[in-house]
Amino acid sequence: MLPLSDSESQINFEHCDRKMTISNLVKAFQEIIGDANVLISDDDKAPFLVEWRDKFKGATPMVLRPGSTAEVAECVKLAAEHDLKLVPQGGNTGLVGGQIPNPDSTEIVLSLCRLNKIRSIYPDGYTITVDAGITLQAIHDVAEKHDRLFPLTLASQGSCEIGGNIATNAGGTAVLSYGNTRDLVLGLEVVLANGEVWEGLRTLRKDNTGYDLKQLFIGSEGTLGIITGASLKLYPAPASIEIALVALDSPEKALSLLSLAKNHAGSMLTGFELMPQSGMQFVCEHMEQSRFPFEAQHPWYVLIEISAGTKDIDLAGLTETIFTEAFESELLRDGLLAQSKAQGEDFWRLRHGLSEAQKFEGGSIKHDVSVPVAKVPAFLKEAIAAVQEAVPGCRPVPFGHMGDGNIHFNITQPKGADKAEYLARWDEVNRVVHSIVASYDGSISAEHGIGILKKGLLAEVKSETEMNMMRAVKNALDPTNMFNPGRIL
Repeated sequence: MLPLSDSESQINFEHCDRKMTISNLVKAFQEIIGDANVLISDDDKAPFLVEWRDKFKGATPMVLRPGSTAEVAECVKLAAEHDLKLVPQGGNTGLVGGQIPNPDSTEIVLSLCRLNKIRSIYPDGYTITVDAGITLQAIHDVAEKHDRLFPLTLASQGSCEIGGNIATNAGGTAVLSYGNTRDLVLGLEVVLANGEVWEGLRTLRKDNTGYDLKQLFIGSEGTLGIITGASLKLYPAPASIEIALVALDSPEKALSLLSLAKNHAGSMLTGFELMPQSGMQFVCEHMEQSRFPFEAQHPWYVLIEISAGTKDIDLAGLTETIFTEAFESELLRDGLLAQSKAQGEDFWRLRHGLSEAQKFEGGSIKHDVSVPVAKVPAFLKEAIAAVQEAVPGCRPVPFGHMGDGNIHFNITQPKGADKAEYLARWDEVNRVVHSIVASYDGSISAEHGIGILKKGLLAEVKSETEMNMMRAVKNALDPTNMFNPGRIL
């Protein structure tokens, strides 16, 4: 390792015990991971410094791209030796700023993008072990080749990486049947703050030997260690799938439809996504390959997916039964059953386009919240009225995973409003929405995490006992606050 000289041009790193030169620091990391994988030019660093919505922008003296767990460990050891701060980053698709370095260039980004291999797959054991930097889509593709399913499904799955999904405990559209990411992880490999590697890549379904340590890192948002590998659960690939898009009057009727569908389909109900007319209109106007599928507009829509692992189940007949009872109970205004795989993908494209389509309508103040499933309609009614009173002319676009109570309560600016002035009211509008969420015993972060965006809100929804427990875990695993300082806590 090259010494860090004090005689050349210097940079101050916050909390470091001394000044150090960038040139020697770069050389030291280059010795570990190679010249090409220590990015120092503005152009090379740029993709790692901006969150895709442009809400968070950071700066860093360098971006590290190690290519193996051993290289990650050596980078961490070097950082620990000189009291540097590291920001682990996956596919940079996070929505709360946890993956973006701070703007004063005192944190180094460590990207996992080169750790992108499938380590092993055992179809008969229904497990797959992967590097943390592999994309979610790549895992889907490999599982499908072996007639298996990895059920975590996100709009960003072509670019998000599994390590980031695990670090944020990502949710997605299949939670009501398969659970969150937390429920899909069997084992982890993690680089700790002292550079040691915890080899926890077990694929056991039962292991009752003390603390379940992997759960500490799932949802920790990179603040406790760097996930470098994961063993994951697989499921039988669906032998048949039925996808429907229905139109209805209200979230109340959507809740009744959810109950009806679950009564008939049980765990085969793998998707139940609520969408408002405003969001559907945005998608059809702005997203390519999207068109409005109904002859008339309706207040609300639900995308329903039912799947079975065996062809012995008559899914078409089951879906027809649900449709028939729903129409007889006057729950539906209209309904479309996908007649092909392509049409089913078209229906899902409408749902997955909701987040991106809002960008074309100006500023959007976003909330990732959850309430008990039975309270979703009441929450929506109260929250929509409250934000429209607070910001006259605003356009609420609440959508999401009604089957598990997670609603992305987004609010698009009034037509013709100044975007910057509208977004300046972010905290004010957050307080309105989050106070209503709290009254329903809900959560201010259902699946996106805390990061930087919601750090100031955490103590308002967690007890002092809970906050102290989290601080104790952080202090035990990362006593020098190396990993993602200032996130969550």
